[in-house]
Amino acid sequence: MRLYQFFCLSKTFFCLCNFQSVVQLDLHWTMARPGTRIIQAKLVLVGDMGTGKTSLVLRFVKGQFFHHQEATIGAAFFTQILSVSEATVKFDIWDTAGQERYHSLAPMYYRGAAAAIVVYDISTMDTFARAKKWVQELQKQGNPKLVMALVGNKSDLDSKREVQVEEGEEFAQENGMLFMETSAKTAENVNELFYEIAKKLATASPPNPSGVTLNHEETQERRGKLFCCIG
Repeated sequence: MRLYQFFCLSKTFFCLCNFQSVVQLDLHWTMARPGTRIIQAKLVLVGDMGTGKTSLVLRFVKGQFFHHQEATIGAAFFTQILSVSEATVKFDIWDTAGQERYHSLAPMYYRGAAAAIVVYDISTMDTFARAKKWVQELQKQGNPKLVMALVGNKSDLDSKREVQVEEGEEFAQENGMLFMETSAKTAENVNELFYEIAKKLATASPPNPSGVTLNHEETQERRGKLFCCIG
C-alpha cells in the first residue's frame, strides 16, 4: 500500500488533500520492526519548471504518471516510507515550483533539509546549467551535511538528448553528489534514486544530522498528537 500526504502551498493558500492518508501513514509507522531505527528526513526537490520533479515524486509515492502534469504552485508536500537494511526512513518530501517567480520561496523549503534532489531534463541543456546554479546555492545556503543527488530526468527522450551522461556524472562527482538518470514516464531508476538516498541517510555518521531519529516511544507520542488534531 502506498501512503502519502499531499499539500498545495503558495503565499496565499494551503490545502490538504486525501485526509485519510494521514491516519494510514501513522498506522504504518507503528508496524516498524522492533529495534528498527526510524529516521525522519526532510527531502527537497529543486530544478527548472518542466524537468519532471512532480512526476518523479508521483511515480515514487503513488506509482502514477500523467503526460500533462500541471505546474506546481509554490510547493507540494508528500510523505513516503522506505525500509533499508540500516533503518526505516520516512521521507517528508517538498516538491518546489520551478518558475522563477517562486525562487525567493526556495530557502524556506530547503532550510533544514537532510537531502536534496536537483533535477534537470536531459533533452534541454539550459536546465542542466540551471541545475548547476541550484547546486551552488544549496552548497552556500543549505545544510553543510546535505545529501545531494543530481538527477537527469526524461531518460526516455534519449534521441533528443542534449546533456550527455558523462557531463552529469562528472559534475556530480566533482561536487560529491549521487548521480542518476531517471524516467518518471517509464519508472526507470525512480525507486532506485530514493533508495540510494535513504541508504546514504541511514549510514551517515551521526545518523541523519538534519532529520529526526525517532524511537518507538516518540512514534507513539506523535500518533497521539496526530489523532488529537484529527479529532
